[in-house]
Amino acid sequence: MEKLHYNITVSGLVQGVWFRKYAKEKAVKLEVKGFVKNNKDSKVYLEAEGDALMLGIFLEWLKVGSPMSIVSSVDYIVGVLKNFNNFEIKR
Repeated sequence: MEKLHYNITVSGLVQGVWFRKYAKEKAVKLEVKGFVKNNKDSKVYLEAEGDALMLGIFLEWLKVGSPMSIVSSVDYIVGVLKNFNNFEIKR
């Protein structure tokens, strides 16, 4: 199956609510590779790679997020594959 790469920005109350930790756990379960990090504008930025089905499930999860987060929007564009080996939290 073809792999896709998404550049994703999540807006809302998504910092200081364990969003990155839960996003990594979900990505690992779905075998999605890439990274998640906090932006200076209070948003969370992710790059995610995987098959279309798993990325779709991951995007749906991002719309809800961690138990304490309040997601207002999830925006993404298709990017160039980088062939990540794992999913990590960046500082």
